[in-house]
Amino acid sequence: MDRLETLRVFVTVAEEAGFASAARRLAMSPPAVTRAIAALEERIGTRLLHRTTRIVRLTETGTRFLADCKRILGELEEAEASAAGSHTEPRGQLGVTASLMFGRMFIAPLLLDFLARHPRVMARTLLVDRVVDLVDEGLDVAIRIAHLEDSTLTAVRVGSVRRVVCASPRYLAEHGIPRTPAELSRFEAFTLSSTVAPQPWAFASGTRNQTVSPPTRLIVNTTEVAIAAAVAGRGLTRVLSYQIAPELRAGQLRIVLEDFEPPPLPIHVVYPEGRRANARVRAFVDFAVERLRAEKSLNP
Repeated sequence: MDRLETLRVFVTVAEEAGFASAARRLAMSPPAVTRAIAALEERIGTRLLHRTTRIVRLTETGTRFLADCKRILGELEEAEASAAGSHTEPRGQLGVTASLMFGRMFIAPLLLDFLARHPRVMARTLLVDRVVDLVDEGLDVAIRIAHLEDSTLTAVRVGSVRRVVCASPRYLAEHGIPRTPAELSRFEAFTLSSTVAPQPWAFASGTRNQTVSPPTRLIVNTTEVAIAAAVAGRGLTRVLSYQIAPELRAGQLRIVLEDFEPPPLPIHVVYPEGRRANARVRAFVDFAVERLRAEKSLNP
């Protein structure tokens, strides 16, 4: 097996996190895949993968080597496509990650349209409510709603979202409308939290910041439950503005305390290789940036 083919085997094992699944994807036998990785590690002189009976994980060296392998194979693919006269045609596997609700509302339909436009591209998604390391997870593009820390990643801003407090018109008619954060003490709230203790709600007024912990009878770990409870007229909740765009349009929810909202959170399309990204990544980033910037709920 030549060196380039060995690199492809290593990348596939890393992406599949297993030898058997990598062998199926490559149409090879599992022993052949195992021998290829062993020969690669022997030639390099260091271990690239931690093997257990259940999973295969990258070592620290393996993580760095994976990024280099993907870059090398991507450049080879670009060179071959260019020589064949199809440099601009995206092809190969694309990995995209986003938060769960954002992915369901925006990325899934966007990605389906992208695949319809580019039939030689395959894709996989990782929709989770945590920050994903693109290299560790073998992914190409992330959509992140946050103020980004300095990094080597390329980031393209596509919009922003607000952190809003909302309730149903019926609830507000029965209980009144809070005019300041301090008045939340007389209202009932549904709080989102992944821990037992709910996080206080942060507000801003001019240069002053304050936090308030409204009375909470129900702590939930999914946004959909909090929104459903608010629509049902049971109390207030606090979510990101895009998450309730359909309910706002339908008149099912109303935003309150707008004058006290903290600064909006930016939305970025993030990818690791900048101008060196391969054709499918560049094509998807351009497609996603145009579509997301056109979304009214992300660019109020």
